[in-house]
Amino acid sequence: MKKLLALVMALALVLSMASFASAEGYNGEIKIWVAENVVDFTKDQVEAFKAAHPEYANLTAVVEPVGEGDAAGNMITDVEAGADIFGFAQDQLARLVSAGALETVEENNAEVVKAENDAGSVAAVTLGDTMYAYPMTSDNGYFLYYDKSVVTDPSTLEAVVAACEAAGKNFYFEINSGWYQTAFFFGAGAELTFDTDNEGKLVKMNSTYASDAGVQALKAMINLHKSAAFQNGSSVSAGNNIGAIVDGTWDAGAAKEAFGDNYAAAKLPTVDGYQLGGFGGFKMLGVKPQTDEDKLAACDALAAFLTSEEVQVARYNAVGWGPSNLNAQQNEAVQADEALSALAAQLAYTMPQGQYPGNYWSLATGLGDDIIAGNYDDADDAKLLEILQGFEATCETYLDK
Repeated sequence: MKKLLALVMALALVLSMASFASAEGYNGEIKIWVAENVVDFTKDQVEAFKAAHPEYANLTAVVEPVGEGDAAGNMITDVEAGADIFGFAQDQLARLVSAGALETVEENNAEVVKAENDAGSVAAVTLGDTMYAYPMTSDNGYFLYYDKSVVTDPSTLEAVVAACEAAGKNFYFEINSGWYQTAFFFGAGAELTFDTDNEGKLVKMNSTYASDAGVQALKAMINLHKSAAFQNGSSVSAGNNIGAIVDGTWDAGAAKEAFGDNYAAAKLPTVDGYQLGGFGGFKMLGVKPQTDEDKLAACDALAAFLTSEEVQVARYNAVGWGPSNLNAQQNEAVQADEALSALAAQLAYTMPQGQYPGNYWSLATGLGDDIIAGNYDDADDAKLLEILQGFEATCETYLDK
């Protein structure tokens, strides 16, 4: 009887402690890394979070300017010294998981993420069958900016190039980039992806580049480079005499300035009868593993809030970042944004950029450089297929053995 009473009292103590922890929340410090242009915005949103969640009213958030590109590298170098919550791009997910820098998304939050965000962003935060981050944007892709006094038909690459040639204008497309290059290959129906295990290791390559579709894509790039209008590049600010350019939302301001009243944007055109595709990109928030369960709960709650519909709309209004939240994408201001509308149309023909070995990017650059140098101008289909077979064989050597 005494033993039973002791067990009941012990259980009551545990339950009361759990209830106290839930009621009190977390009063310590949470370090957050975000891009410099959203530091002040994030500070304001943390205060809104605290006001909406009294249990976290005494939480201290230290928001530091560390961009998505640097955050992942810093976290991998020293997880313990890194931020508790940090923004990063989807192509860093596997590295961060492998380094033990990401906590899995709490189960209930994961269900909300799946229900409320677009499919591309959900896939981007998921590795294997596990969700590791919270989608924050769905706006890192490329599409067509053009001068509508020059280009009257942006629907086909042939028409865009011809219009630029006729007007003596330049058409920019960065075909020696492994990111932009996929527009041709994926659009034609060729595939190049890498499977990862739950630890982020590259375990399998899936490629059909060495195929009729791959040859068709390679020929389209070769034909493009032969145009007098063609310039290799993807930055409005670095271009000149631009009639049209394949670029992203980050250059919307520069494109508006360059084209003035003739500014226009559209999804990528078709070429040789097929729709150009490519990668879609996403920003996300990750939570570092914690030894303090109360701190982990606070980090999860805060990360979920900072990626919610309301905050994504507010972030768009503040700095123009395109939402991944489905309802936020229907916001009137977001819908009226020409660049985001063009990207949204293009994302229907893209795939999320998954995990690629570092050497892939330099290999793709080499392929594009050879095209630009004219090395393949006279190659027949058999020779182009041979080139792509070599490309595939080299890519397979990059797997984690």
